[in-house]
Amino acid sequence: MMSPAASKLEEICESWLVRLLGLEQGTAMGLVTGSSNAIICALAAARNELLRRQGYNVQEEGLRNAPPLRIVIGAGAHSVVYSALSILGFGQREIEIAHVDRYGRIDLQQVPKLDKNTLLILQAGHVCGGSFDPIDELCNRAMSAGAWVHVDGAIGLWAAASKKQRHLIVGLEKADSCSVDAHKGLNAGYDCGIVFCKNRAALTSAMQAKGAYIHYSQHRDGMNYATEMSRRARGVVLWAVLKHLGTEGVERLVDKMCSQAEYFASSLEKVGFTLVNPACFNQFMVKCQTPQQTKTVLKVIQSSGICWCGGSEWEGEPVIRISVCSHATTKEDIDLSVSVFEKALKCQGFEE
Repeated sequence: MMSPAASKLEEICESWLVRLLGLEQGTAMGLVTGSSNAIICALAAARNELLRRQGYNVQEEGLRNAPPLRIVIGAGAHSVVYSALSILGFGQREIEIAHVDRYGRIDLQQVPKLDKNTLLILQAGHVCGGSFDPIDELCNRAMSAGAWVHVDGAIGLWAAASKKQRHLIVGLEKADSCSVDAHKGLNAGYDCGIVFCKNRAALTSAMQAKGAYIHYSQHRDGMNYATEMSRRARGVVLWAVLKHLGTEGVERLVDKMCSQAEYFASSLEKVGFTLVNPACFNQFMVKCQTPQQTKTVLKVIQSSGICWCGGSEWEGEPVIRISVCSHATTKEDIDLSVSVFEKALKCQGFEE
């Protein structure tokens, strides 16, 4: 059981964030290590609730004889989604993969028919290209079918806090649950993941532990909203960040990351890199003329000591994945980083 002060601050953060992100009033919030854990919490609530609607109590009867559920996700879903599903008892063969377009967004024409036994998992901010699934339309379909929708928005969920970026995540309030990291988009202290669930009872019943030695207070107990009992008071740091920034400050932070990513992408394009996708939110990818060139240039950049970015694959080819996620990043920092990219390209003799 956490201290009364920490409990109260969590309660305040829940209210602030629900309003900031435009979620349905009364939505529950849980604080966990990161969005990986947040997804587990949300999908546990989804699994239990979908089975409950069929008259099956998984907490009493277990999964062995449970009615089947359908899992629908996009082909570009993050690996942690698969891990969470595996932990919760779902195998690879039970997952239905929806085709995506060239930017990694679920293709509306290729989505399997949804029903009341379906758990649909969407993405807000692709880990490589930053793209967002068509949340509004897919939530409408899910609501009509009685399906549960979870939105994995590790970074991209913060688009809801910006008037300029909100178009990317229209319909978020229709989702049943969502997850995000405060230690990414908000630059709060590591680790601070957040799970939101519209059905408070579904989340708390999935998370709540029982035992004569467990004493619940009359106020909010954070362990009812997450998988952990022993944990640091993440709500204190989260409250401090939100209190300091305010609604307008969060919006400025989000907008700055997005504009810096656009500037970074256009600058790299000017010095000879191929832009794989337009900067979306704070993410984009570039590549060189050949796959081997891309790999070699990336190694030079990573060993420069000036900036660091990771590699990935897109449509079968290696790419350089770039994410702008620090409030402290300036255009001067980006210009310096671009000079490193350009030097790496030229010293390898790959420039045009």
